Amino acid sequence: MAESQEKEQPRRRQARGERRIAQLLEAAASVFCTSGYTAASTNAIAREAGVSPGTLYQFFPNKEAIAIELGDRLMHEMRDTFGEALAPVDPATPLEEAVGAAVDRFIAFNCDHPVFFALMHGPDIPGRMAEEHDALHATLLARIEGLLSSLLPETPPADLTRTAHMCLGLYKAGLELVLGHEGAERDAYVRELKHVLIRYLEPLVGDRPGRRDTGTGTGTVTGTVTAG
Repeated sequence: MAESQEKEQPRRRQARGERRIAQLLEAAASVFCTSGYTAASTNAIAREAGVSPGTLYQFFPNKEAIAIELGDRLMHEMRDTFGEALAPVDPATPLEEAVGAAVDRFIAFNCDHPVFFALMHGPDIPGRMAEEHDALHATLLARIEGLLSSLLPETPPADLTRTAHMCLGLYKAGLELVLGHEGAERDAYVRELKHVLIRYLEPLVGDRPGRRDTGTGTGTVTGTVTAG
């Protein structure tokens, strides 16, 4: 019985520690979103979490360590998100469906975790986070190319890479506007972002199964056009 209790105590301490870490990371996310990484302080994070600075230092030595742990967890979740959002699609999938599904997943992630944008696009993020974000960015571009290759199977690799860079750049520009608004206005910007990406890709995709035909002649072409 005593041996069982001895084993249970470390597990309880570990569980309490994990809950405290989650509490501190949630508080840090709020502070980073409000004041930015550079202006944030461990005292502000501890105050937001409702704990003493001494309690915070039991788990994190400084603000950078908190940001790195938060960034690591978010980047792991982001990898799961784009793994689902950017899987190759059936070539017959309508362009609007393919773009809409990918944008919806990424927008949902960024709206659920606004601190990800605040940290990754801030002026002074920790060096290790910057390196990991660069690696994430490269992987993301590769996955976008994979998705595009299923929609543009005859496009030369160099053109496909350029198109992927353009799509990601357009998305990031739209994301900043989306996160800057709420409610119906945010939804309107999401629709505009999808519209921009679809209009950009429509002439490149050309005639293909599942292609939307508006009947107005707007954005239609009669043949496949490679990017660039």
